[in-house]
Amino acid sequence: MQANRNIVSDDARLIEDALEVSIEAAREAASVIRESSGALDKLEWVEKASADFVTEVDRGAESAITATIKAAFRNAVIVGEELTPDKTLKSTGLTFIVDPLDGTTNFLHGFPHFSVSIAVMHRTDLVAAVVLNVPRGDLFTASSGNGTRLNGEIVRVSSIDSTSRALIGTGFPFKNPDLLETYAKQFVEISRHTAGIRRAGSAALDLADVACGRFDGFWELVLAPWDVAAGIVLVREAGGIVTDISGSPAKAAHGAYIAGNPFLHPWLVQAVQKASNN
Repeated sequence: MQANRNIVSDDARLIEDALEVSIEAAREAASVIRESSGALDKLEWVEKASADFVTEVDRGAESAITATIKAAFRNAVIVGEELTPDKTLKSTGLTFIVDPLDGTTNFLHGFPHFSVSIAVMHRTDLVAAVVLNVPRGDLFTASSGNGTRLNGEIVRVSSIDSTSRALIGTGFPFKNPDLLETYAKQFVEISRHTAGIRRAGSAALDLADVACGRFDGFWELVLAPWDVAAGIVLVREAGGIVTDISGSPAKAAHGAYIAGNPFLHPWLVQAVQKASNN
C-alpha cells in the first residue's frame, strides 16, 4: 500500500511540475507574439489551406515552447500544430499538445482574441492544461483533481439550466466548406432556443470561457487535437462535460466537439444531432 501511495505521489508531483513548465512556456510564447504585434503589415502570410494561415510568429512561438519544455523534460514528446503536427501521441511518459497561436487570423487582423494553448498528457490521460489569452493576459490553468483556475482563482462552469438564458460559443467549419449546410442547420436549431451564439475565433478560449461560466455551452465541427486538448481539461476540472458529437467522452483527436455545463450539455448534443439528421 505504501508503495502505491508513493507512485501516486510521484505522478502528482510530475504533473504539477509539467503544469508549471507549461505556464512558463506559454508566457515565453506570448512574449514572441506580443513582440510581433506592432508590425503585422510586415508579416508574410502562408496559406496552409483555404482561409488557414501560418506565419513566422506561429513557428517562433512554438519554438519557444519547445525549448522551454525540452529544458525541463528532455524525453517528452511535443505534438505542435506548426512544427510537429504528425507526431504520434505517446502512450507512455509525458506528451505536450501545443497550439502556439490559436486564432492566427484574428492576430493578423489585430482582432484582440487569440491564445497560447498547452495540454499535458501523462501516458494516455489528459492531466493538465494552460490557456493564455495573449491580449488580455488572462491565464487559465487546470490539473487533474485540482480544479480550474483563472489568474489563480478557482472557477466553475455556469449553473444556468434554461436554454432560453444560455449563451453558446461556436466555430465555423471554414476548413471544410462541405459542412457549411449541416452547420447552418445546427446554427438555426440552437439559435431558436437560446439567448445567443458567439463566434470569436479561438476554440481554446471558447472552451476556457465554458470553464469559467462565460459560455454555457460550445460546439464546433472541425477541430484538431491542439485546438481542444487543453480546453477539455479546463472544462472537465471546472465541472463541465466535453464529448464528441455522439456524446462519447472527448479525446484529443481530430473531429467535432460539444462542451457545456451538466444541465445544458445533453440538450446541446440532442440539438446538434437533430439538426444534423434533418
